Amino acid sequence: MPISETDLIYRDDDSIYHLGLHPEQVPDIIFTVGDPERVPMVSQYFDAVETKVTHREFVSHIGRLDNRSLMVISSGMGTDNVEILMTELDALVNIDQKTRQVKDSLRSLTIIRLGTSGRLQPDIPLDSILVSRTAFGLDTLMQFYSYTTPSLLREAAVQLKSALDIEFTPYAAEANAELIVLFQSQFQLGNTVTCPGFYAPQGRQLRLASRQNRFLEKMIDFRSASGVLSNMEMETAGYYALGQLFEHRMLSVNAILAHRSTKRFSTNPQQVIQSMIEQMLAKVSEL
Repeated sequence: MPISETDLIYRDDDSIYHLGLHPEQVPDIIFTVGDPERVPMVSQYFDAVETKVTHREFVSHIGRLDNRSLMVISSGMGTDNVEILMTELDALVNIDQKTRQVKDSLRSLTIIRLGTSGRLQPDIPLDSILVSRTAFGLDTLMQFYSYTTPSLLREAAVQLKSALDIEFTPYAAEANAELIVLFQSQFQLGNTVTCPGFYAPQGRQLRLASRQNRFLEKMIDFRSASGVLSNMEMETAGYYALGQLFEHRMLSVNAILAHRSTKRFSTNPQQVIQSMIEQMLAKVSEL
């Protein structure tokens, strides 16, 4: 049966509801950033920017670099926004807009998140770049999908539930293996924790006290067969799990701007972010 008009929504100009994009505008290589203002920080390195689309927090610049078509798009913060972004990108390339049915031949996109993060372990230098090999989701997004944590990570996820003293078992997901191989010699690899908020879910307290006692310290001290937890942010696990479900190649790259245990923050975060962008775009021809 065709997908209904309330499940898959198009705007009056036939662009998809949230992203404001048309199917023919989506290239095979996509970089994502959280902050809409970071989109031009990426697209300034394109050989040409051919199209700019802005709708809500989703800002897209589409162009070319090294004879490759590519796009940078902002997601906003959190796995709820990631779900919208990933689902609508997939719909644009894998659902026929006229028939509203899934295509017989499916496209696999290469999607690379360029994000910021706080480190948990002392051996990860401040202002460095870290690639998430795996990610543990403390959000509930995968409760609504038929997703199963890979077998090698299930025990670690159960151990993490116990260590953090939380009432649910986190889900876990992995980066695309081919993209890990491409970048593992250039950047440090780590295990990322994806949190459903910036304050209490990441061990911060302002006026409101956290329900979890020593939450940050528990994440720093956690050990499992999968290794320690390297850093924390708000999107990677959602990207990785949805990437596996949709069969898109997904990688999350993190500029380490904060050292949580010593309460130090980068003195030049924009320079670190710019360096990450430059290093990743230099690899476009190999994607």
